[in-house]
Formats: sequence, structure tokens, C-alpha cells
Amino acid sequence: MDFSYIVKVLPTLEKALWLTLKISFFGITSAIILGVILSLVIFYRLPIIARIAQGYVAFFRNTPLLLHLFFLYFGLPRAFGIVLSFETTALLGLSLLGGAYMAEAFKGGIESVAKSQFDSGKAIGLNRLQMIRYIILPQAFSYCIPALGANCIFLFKETSVFTAIAGTDITTVVVNYISNIGHTNENLLLLVIAYVIVILPFTMILSYVEKRVRYAEFGS
Repeated sequence: MDFSYIVKVLPTLEKALWLTLKISFFGITSAIILGVILSLVIFYRLPIIARIAQGYVAFFRNTPLLLHLFFLYFGLPRAFGIVLSFETTALLGLSLLGGAYMAEAFKGGIESVAKSQFDSGKAIGLNRLQMIRYIILPQAFSYCIPALGANCIFLFKETSVFTAIAGTDITTVVVNYISNIGHTNENLLLLVIAYVIVILPFTMILSYVEKRVRYAEFGS
């Protein structure tokens, strides 16, 4: 193990990791927002829009992120003359894919809300928007936290696919180092450590939040 090499490349890899985290954060945030909207549209069966939302979810859940990235990065310039940067392409790809998975998670959470909760909301005169804000979303979030957490981890790990469009994310930088310089063991070790540093604390926080939510819900 060449520790001098590790010390030498750490600054570059740290910068690449921060870029990966930035894309992941905004991509996952956008996916959650999109997922909430899609799940509500599907749950309330809004005419025409619900069918479009269902088609969107089905398409993106059954096609790989790699295909989306290729279309955005290589297809759009050829077909429509629209050129996207690496960061924009990565963010859009992650958001579109994540939105479909988040929609399914939220849909499951909404369907878990007891029918009596809806009846109670109607009984006290809440309109649809008030029902969503005060009854549906708070309870749906508590039910789908495990699925949301799993989707967040999945999406972060999917950033490794960004190598296909030659970006400057952590995986692409490591792969380029291995191809051009060597030091395979050192580079792979650093890559594994980078992912563990992010995913392990997130998993622990998620477990804590899930327990706290369940405690608040059931009072046990």
C-alpha cells in the first residue's frame, strides 16, 4: 500500500466527493418533491394527468439510469441541439429516476393512512389541500421513511454510473486514475472509504429517525 500516493490524491478525491454529494443532495431533494406530487396525482386519480404520472413512474422504474444519461448527454445535442453540462445531466438523470421511486414510496405511505383519518378531516370541514398538508403528508412520511431512506441510498450509489458521461464525480476520477496511473488497490480503497463515510452515518441517522417517528406515532 503506497500511502504517499494516497496523501497525494486525497485533495482531488475530496473535491470529487463533494461534487458527488452536491449532485446527490439536489437530485434526491428534487426526486422527493417530484415523488410527492406524482403520488398525490396518482392517489387522487386526476383525469389524464394520473395516467401520465403512472406512465412516467412505470417508464423510469423499468429503465436504467445509464439510458437516461446517454439520452440527456448525447441524444439531446444530436436531436434538438440542446447541450447540457455534466452536472446538469447528472442532476436531471438522478432527479427523473428518483422521482419515480419516491412516488412509489409515497404512494405506499399515503395508502397506509387509515380511512378514518380522511373521514375525520372531511367531518371537520378540511378541503383537499388542508387534508394533504395536515393529515395525509405527515402520516405518509412516517410510514414511508424506511422506503425513502432505501431510495436515497440507492440513488447515491447510482452516482457511480456517471462514469458513462465522463464527469468529475468521485467514481469517474478514481476510474481515470486507475486507467492512467495505476495504483488500483489504493484507488479502490479510497473509493470504498468515500462511499462508507457517506452511507454509514446516513443509515444510522435514518434508523434513529425511524425509531423516533414510531415512538411519536404509537407512544411506546
